[in-house]
Amino acid sequence: MNLDWDLIERLLREAQNSAGKPFAPRRYAEDLAAERENAGDPVHDLDHLRAEATRYEARLLENGFIEPRPEDEGGNGENFVLTARGAQLLSMLDSSIPGSEHPREVLNEAGEAALTPEVFDRLAPRANLSETG
Repeated sequence: MNLDWDLIERLLREAQNSAGKPFAPRRYAEDLAAERENAGDPVHDLDHLRAEATRYEARLLENGFIEPRPEDEGGNGENFVLTARGAQLLSMLDSSIPGSEHPREVLNEAGEAALTPEVFDRLAPRANLSETG
């Protein structure tokens, strides 16, 4: 089963911008669901999307993509900063960049394991190679 890379991208962006405010993965899932709805792609199970956001938050923290935000950077014990690995994942997922489909395809090949440090660190160089031809 493929991970919801749009949701993971949203969580990483929110972690990056969470100085001084609590990290709220369920709310970010609701925001994404509303955007999908507006784009004509209805979300059939909002509760599932909220649960996925919470699960992804735990995986991202556990596997070193995000870490607690230091107090001197606006940390309040309820928010995060991106690690180098998290910043790399965000740059791979950046939907505003043309060609962002290729890294997602490479990550999808690994499935859930793509969010483990060993697999991600092996896949990242491959995913960042642009397809030319």
